[in-house]
Amino acid sequence: MNPYIEILRPGNALMGAISIILIALIDKTISIPIILAIITVFFETAAGNVINDYFDYNIDLINKPNRPIPSGRISLKNGRDYAYLLFLAGTICGFLISYLTNNWIPFIIVIIADIVLYLYAYKLKSTPLIGNLAVGFMTGFGFVFGGYTINNPSIVTTSIFLGFFAFVMTTAREIIKDIEDIKGDEKDGAKTLPILIGEKIPAIIAVILIIIDCALCPLLYYYHIFGILYLAIIAISVIIFIYSAILIIKSQDENTAHKSSKYLKIGMLIAFLAFALGSLF
Repeated sequence: MNPYIEILRPGNALMGAISIILIALIDKTISIPIILAIITVFFETAAGNVINDYFDYNIDLINKPNRPIPSGRISLKNGRDYAYLLFLAGTICGFLISYLTNNWIPFIIVIIADIVLYLYAYKLKSTPLIGNLAVGFMTGFGFVFGGYTINNPSIVTTSIFLGFFAFVMTTAREIIKDIEDIKGDEKDGAKTLPILIGEKIPAIIAVILIIIDCALCPLLYYYHIFGILYLAIIAISVIIFIYSAILIIKSQDENTAHKSSKYLKIGMLIAFLAFALGSLF
């Protein structure tokens, strides 16, 4: 794969764009601003991935040496400039959305995203818990961005609820990923939560967050946001979430943390499918 495509982590960036697609499905609408919103989230997520790889060069030399920058396929300078170009593209798309809809909240959200994504890569990533919360915040922000792009009050409310769900589960996964990456982070001098207080308490925090989200899942059916098909599919996600929680609470070694993180990601993908199909049936 071309390193300039690989560094975007296109699958990850597309997953971010799914938040907009889901909100559009819930509202049963498609428009130029919605298409621009999908492109915006893709660019912003990709920019965050690239600038993160730029600042994480030393950590990735240990944890992920095959990535484009640590492997030497993309220079540090080119990686940084590439990230700036992606941020600019996302910001321009955000401006166009607000211009077309005469609603400047989406543009403000994109500007906030630019700042948070950069600060996360530069400083917040190594700040205990704050870095995890920043990633969760940005994941949830995608849903809210979609809601305000459509700018229907009921859709905005739904987008905030879905954004909160994504925020909580993503924060849990980021904490578990810190447990997984503890060796590389220690060598680079990072001060993540598992490094400062050990792996057990962060694992407990992650499990609490997972349980909170599992408890929230039925509410979307109870308040008639989604139909019965949602309830059937989200049950699969809940089972996977609980299994992931059991794994990480029993053991916090690197391999177990990797498995737990992977299962959380799978569970979230199935949850997104539940959101999509639940809005149609």
